[in-house]
Amino acid sequence: VIEIDLNTLEPHVNGPFTPDLATPLSEFKDAVKKNGWPEELKAGLIGSCTNSSYEDMSRSASLVQQALDAGLPMKSQFFITPGSEQIRATITRDGQAEVFDKAGGVVLANACGPCIGQWDRQDIKKGDKNSIFISYNRNFTGRNDGNPATHAFVTSPELVTAMVYAGDLSFNPMTDTLTTPSGKPFKFQPPNGTELPPRGFDPGNDTYQAPPADRSAVQVVVNPTSQRLQLLSPFTTWDGKDIENATILIKVKGKCTTDHISMAGPWLKYRGHLDNISNNMLIGAVNSANGEANKVHNKVTDQWEAVPKTARDYKRDGVKW
Repeated sequence: VIEIDLNTLEPHVNGPFTPDLATPLSEFKDAVKKNGWPEELKAGLIGSCTNSSYEDMSRSASLVQQALDAGLPMKSQFFITPGSEQIRATITRDGQAEVFDKAGGVVLANACGPCIGQWDRQDIKKGDKNSIFISYNRNFTGRNDGNPATHAFVTSPELVTAMVYAGDLSFNPMTDTLTTPSGKPFKFQPPNGTELPPRGFDPGNDTYQAPPADRSAVQVVVNPTSQRLQLLSPFTTWDGKDIENATILIKVKGKCTTDHISMAGPWLKYRGHLDNISNNMLIGAVNSANGEANKVHNKVTDQWEAVPKTARDYKRDGVKW
């Protein structure tokens, strides 16, 4: 029998640089100081597919409304990414988007957004150490803004929202108070929100464009010099034989997530060009043979070279791996 006392549970903050480094909120302030993480919170980001349900948006908006009623301004940038057109339209109709806007939050386009690096960040330079709070599901190095020095911490959308009003990683909204411009103490009350919209979901704009009924004469024309789009050629037909004694391209040490296999961020511009986006294949994975990323032994050249370059050499020479 496993017993879980819900009274003892508390919010956790995960990170930086990995979502499996969890710290209870009550201990997070000490962890920040102990590890030398940047204490100033530069930005808070909520939404995307992970945390933009109607309830998530409602609970975050309830905290923003508390601050608005008290005259408390945000200390950090605040970005909201609706995870779908339906959510965007519904929170616009029901007022949550207006609450975010009044407080200075920025409602971004309904898309993956900064979760996969779609963030044209202007407030820092690459290499600047800084901290951000996100409610996305990944926070690996450089994922959100392309800056390997950004310390991204994953937590709930409600906690992200509360933290942007302090602008400081030492703040605990469950116990601490903030001071309004008029000098009055302010403490957040627990957030509240409706699980489903009382008036149902608004489907939003229908942007689907149906293909023509007769597609026999349709041609897809792509500029052969395009770096963003590429027509796919059929792969070589399998010869029916199992691959035996295959060459090992790389044996990965430690984590091997989607970020290590194929990074997002600036690489997304090549998502329509298989050859170009292949240049990011496994470049973030650490090679167990030497402890380095994007450096493997190329058996064709007998040199230590980048993973994509080595794979291309193997393909060219018919080396199966």
